[in-house]
Amino acid sequence: MQTQKLTNLQLELLKVFSYQLNQQQLTDIKKLLANYFAEQATQEMDKLWEENNWDNNTMTTWANEHLRIPYKS
Repeated sequence: MQTQKLTNLQLELLKVFSYQLNQQQLTDIKKLLANYFAEQATQEMDKLWEENNWDNNTMTTWANEHLRIPYKS
């Protein structure tokens, strides 16, 4: 059986969560983590927009595409 080691993030979080937190502290940390990863995703999307010269017209075109495969009878 192969064991998987914890990542550096998991180890660090285990250290943080070894203390009993009140509900507000727990909520604050969840928000902090969510905001961090949302910002990372936003930065990656901004990078893709620039690299591919996407604009609002690109998004409108994608929103109106019909990519479903018709079912055969």
